[in-house]
Amino acid sequence: MSQNSTISEETISNKIYFIRNQKVMLDRDLALLYGIETRVLKQAVKRNIYRFPEDFMFELTPIEFNNLKSQIVISSWGGTRKLPSAFTEHGVLMLSSVLNSDKAIQTNIQIMRIFTKVRQMLLDTTEIKLDIVQIQKKLENHDKNIELVFSYLDEMTEKEESKKPRTKIGYKK
Repeated sequence: MSQNSTISEETISNKIYFIRNQKVMLDRDLALLYGIETRVLKQAVKRNIYRFPEDFMFELTPIEFNNLKSQIVISSWGGTRKLPSAFTEHGVLMLSSVLNSDKAIQTNIQIMRIFTKVRQMLLDTTEIKLDIVQIQKKLENHDKNIELVFSYLDEMTEKEESKKPRTKIGYKK
């Protein structure tokens, strides 16, 4: 695949949605990326349905579909008669064996790289969150320690103020 026909990372990333706590891509977006019609993609999947268990591909519910349309704001869905299918990362990977064209294979390679980057970004943010929690715990401990130091200082100043003046020993002039 030549460099000028490569799909940008941003284009692919914008087509990854989070539905049912999974990162998925919709059939119509995949068809667009592969340069085929959605019906052709659906036919290929239907002919090989045994390759697409529920954890690889699922059909959106009407509520999920409406939520997705409202998230995208501008409806580019046209007169869709059937609810779109959502493909998980494994489902997208399986599509490369069903759609056996050079463009599909190259596009799949790009999509897999993006999924990997997204997964790594999620791991990185999880690590950052853990670091922040550790820092917060340390700060809480520091706050307690500082409060303790101030309470000791308060006690010491109270003792100093309540002491009687000492009588001096030694020669007096």
